[in-house]
Amino acid sequence: MQYQFTVEGMTCGHCERAVVHAVREVDTDAVVKVDLATKQVSVESDKAREVIANAITEEGYKVAA
Repeated sequence: MQYQFTVEGMTCGHCERAVVHAVREVDTDAVVKVDLATKQVSVESDKAREVIANAITEEGYKVAA
């Protein structure tokens, strides 16, 4: 499945790496693309949307509804 998230609080490369790492903790095969300028995170994963969103939230970032 392809998911699109708006993630608040990402400002730098460290933030990008943290989000990618969080997603890959729940799905090692996930394809993750982060656009810091637009705060968009695109994820291709077999996991449920909620699982991915929770992983990002637990990393300390806010996922917009």
